[in-house]
This record gives sequence, C-alpha cells and structure tokens, in this order.
Amino acid sequence: MTKLSNLKANRLQKKIRTHVLLMMAGLVASGLTAFPIQKQLEIGKTYINRYKWNNDLTNWLEFVYAGVYETDFRYPFIAYGTDWLGFAHLIIAVAFIGVLREPVRNVWVVQFGLIACGSIVPFAWIAGTIRGIPYFWILIDCSFGVIGGILLLHCQYLITKLARIQM
Repeated sequence: MTKLSNLKANRLQKKIRTHVLLMMAGLVASGLTAFPIQKQLEIGKTYINRYKWNNDLTNWLEFVYAGVYETDFRYPFIAYGTDWLGFAHLIIAVAFIGVLREPVRNVWVVQFGLIACGSIVPFAWIAGTIRGIPYFWILIDCSFGVIGGILLLHCQYLITKLARIQM
C-alpha cells in the first residue's frame, strides 16, 4: 500500500470505529436499562405527578408502571424475561468487538446487525399491535431499528471502501 492509501485506510478505520462504538454504546445502554424497569418507571411516575403532566404518553407510562409493579409484586420471575433481553443486548454488543479489530474480515457482524435492525420495524408493528401497544410507542421502538440501520449501513459502506484500498 502507498503512503496515501495508508492514510485513507487509517481515516476509514477511525470512522468505522466511531460508528461501531456508537452502535455498541446503544446496545449496552439498551441492555443495562432492561434490568431496572420498575425503578425507571417509578422515577417517571414521580415526574409525571410532580409536574401534573397529562397526555397520551404519561397515561401510557402510568398504565405500564401499574402493570410492571403488579407483576413484579405478584410474579417477580416474569422480569427474568427482560433480564435475558438485557443480557442479549450486551452479548450482541460484544460481537461488534470483532469489527473494531478487523472490520473487513468481520463485516458479517455489521450485516447481521443490519438484518436485526431491519427486522425491528415489522416485529414492532406486528407484536406491538397484537399486544395493544400504542402507535406512538411502536414508532419509538421502530426508530431504534432505523437509526441503528442507518449507522450500520454507512459502516458497511466504509468497510467496503476499506476493503478496496487494502486489496
């Protein structure tokens, strides 16, 4: 590789790392917030009550809080399902370490992430509708797939460029 090619490759690798680290941070944040759901809802409920907010979102959060509180009180083992959800997010984040180390060789992880992000939208609409989730909340869920997908699509593009330089 020429000196110019090396410089371009290094710039691309930095951009790829930035994209991957953002994706990993999102996965870790999503994973960690899956564990203390009741506590987070209690904090939200406190603010709703303090500021006397009353709209569809606050009504939905109050309803969710009541369901989570009641379930945790009577059937705490149900929360084990969201524990596994959080664990899955953390493990998926670990898979992206390979992309940080060797992006071209591990582009398949980015492609897997793209499939997962693309799957969020139909899953959220189907499962959300079946479970009676309000449309505004389904849209919030879909936004994670869209944002992650855009991030990973650009990352895949950068990796493709890097692969061409390294040939």
